Amino acid sequence: MTEPIPLDALCDLTRITEIALSPDGGRLAFCAAEADPDEDEFVPSLFVVPTDGGREPHRLTRLPGASSPRWSPDGDRLAFLAAREEDTERRVGRETDEAEAGDDEDRSDRKEGENGDEDRNGEEDENGSENGGDGGDGDEPKAQVWLFDLDLGGDARQVTDREEGVSEFDWGPDGERIAIAARDPTDEEREYLKERRDGGPIETERLQHKLDGAGWLDAVTAYLFVVDLDSGEETRLDDAYGGGAFEPLSGMDPSWGADGRIAFTSCRTENPDDTLVRDLYAIRPDGSDLTKLTDSDLAVGFPRWSPDGTRLAFVGRDPENWCIPAQVYLHDGAGYESLTADLDRTLAWSARPVWEDDETLYALAADEGRTRLIRVGVDGSVDRVFEAQGDDRAMQGFDLRGGTAATTFSHPTDGHDAFAVDAADLDAEAEPPSLRRLTAVNDDFTNECAMPACRRFSYESSGWEIDGLLYHPPEFDPDDPVPRPLVVAIHGGPISYDEPVFDFSHAALVSRGYVIFRPNYRGGSSYGREFAETLRGRWGTVEVEDVVAGIESAVDRGWADPDRVFGYGFSYGGIAQGYLVTQTDALAAAAPEHGIYDLRSAFGTDDSHVWTENEYGLPWENQGAFDASSSITDVGNVRTPLLVMAGGRDWRCPPSQSEQLYVSARKQGVDAKLVVYPDEHHDIGTPERAIHRLEQITAWYERHDPASEDDDAR
Repeated sequence: MTEPIPLDALCDLTRITEIALSPDGGRLAFCAAEADPDEDEFVPSLFVVPTDGGREPHRLTRLPGASSPRWSPDGDRLAFLAAREEDTERRVGRETDEAEAGDDEDRSDRKEGENGDEDRNGEEDENGSENGGDGGDGDEPKAQVWLFDLDLGGDARQVTDREEGVSEFDWGPDGERIAIAARDPTDEEREYLKERRDGGPIETERLQHKLDGAGWLDAVTAYLFVVDLDSGEETRLDDAYGGGAFEPLSGMDPSWGADGRIAFTSCRTENPDDTLVRDLYAIRPDGSDLTKLTDSDLAVGFPRWSPDGTRLAFVGRDPENWCIPAQVYLHDGAGYESLTADLDRTLAWSARPVWEDDETLYALAADEGRTRLIRVGVDGSVDRVFEAQGDDRAMQGFDLRGGTAATTFSHPTDGHDAFAVDAADLDAEAEPPSLRRLTAVNDDFTNECAMPACRRFSYESSGWEIDGLLYHPPEFDPDDPVPRPLVVAIHGGPISYDEPVFDFSHAALVSRGYVIFRPNYRGGSSYGREFAETLRGRWGTVEVEDVVAGIESAVDRGWADPDRVFGYGFSYGGIAQGYLVTQTDALAAAAPEHGIYDLRSAFGTDDSHVWTENEYGLPWENQGAFDASSSITDVGNVRTPLLVMAGGRDWRCPPSQSEQLYVSARKQGVDAKLVVYPDEHHDIGTPERAIHRLEQITAWYERHDPASEDDDAR
């Protein structure tokens, strides 16, 4: 029998979050998040490793974290974002007034908290706001651009000193300048931010008045600035400004091309807070020649110039229907079109086009429950490549420079690590000799603990073939099984999918004797537009059928004990459990996390009114559709014990939704427990909370396990 993995072992794990190849392909920079139990936070650090596999990774940073590594065009310098204390070189010889002459605490009072971009791992301050919103914690530094000179060595040098921090940046082709995106408040806005930090009232006239992870939004505009690296002189490009409902999270995506133009995204429609449209623009670094490149028909992201600077590849989504696959688009200087429309597969979340040469680029696509690599030609040709990836591991992140490709692989048993491979071998069907493992960040954990095995399987549901994953203990034989207690783990989205990955929750539960079923239910992605649209505007229908059919299939195969089926799921995974417990008795106990159970009362209290209107219309005009997809309307049917979990600052799925479900269950005498993490957003943000969550879930299953009850009775 597998020994239970201690839940606090989560603090021993490392997760690679970002990768970036040097221009010659010889070095890989990557960020790896590690737990700091004393500070109760995950801290991303910056590393560099040679891609020939000849040396262990070299750590460049520790506290207080790092993100967004970007190599200079000549490859001798590496820039990144970090919220560090101010570089002492910037203070030496600087004129100070009486107010500035105090200690670092006085000096940091002029700073308004962490940067609000979603890739920066920022936390809200005590007033519930970040750099993307109205103010921040005056005692904390803001994210700035820092720079390592890897040829000369030494510590990183601070490049920017923006009062609201820097959210994004890109190198200029000359290597002497960078383009940054940063908020730039007016004097009046600056006074308002100060009042907010001091506990003043929230004042807004914005329709998109708040955003999960960014806090209460304000009217401060983000601009692009061009920064001279030697002098630090900044030039604001007045016509290059952001905008839009989700701009604090999506960013402006600055990309500086070889011909000198800087591409970026912005929303400048009549009502930017009432649409998901983002357009593509280009501008000269002196602020001239602003050109709008798209026609407000897409949600544009991740623009990338071709090596010669004549073409722009970017990701485009339909701004009203996210069931339509995200696609690679190309602007050739005259117009733009999709290169992957005929693929009928969406790009993976955060997939960025990567140019190999002026005619060819690569991207990660979601295909049949697998993140895989596609090669796209500017002529519209699309090929699925690198079959050597196999079917049992996920590709997370990809880059290609100088004839070398780099990726991160996540494997349920082997862990999560960075790899390099010769670009010439990306057509390989079998694993090529050039595939090199560059890191071994969790080898101690995977060697000491029994990792779960994973099997793909398919089953029938209402005439559809549905795919699922079964995680199980290594000693469990799916072909000759003894039934185990089953945990149904439901993915969020619903525009998402499950694939074999390394996950501490899986390992912890499997080591306690459970098998885990992860269904790729209808409404999710990676199986085409029709598959996704079966759930559009019909939440609580086909996905319930698919989950129940999967449970029945697991029971019929002898994998699962039908009386010992439990559930958990986050976001839409929590929402789906609301439908399961009001429509079925399939679960012995459920743990819905950070979900929505009443669509009408969520409207306007969450940050997703645009998404909701696109799918359901307005609640006062289409009440029936809202009620039909609200599990709270059938909550009188609940008999399943509920562990309801929420984040106190979750504005994607507000905690009031979890309170409604919890109180409704308790009113009927159903065993229920509510767990709210007061400072949590729509995520699991700290090691302590992540461990506590698993403690609560495993204890809840044990408390309501019929086998445990039988043992107690005996």
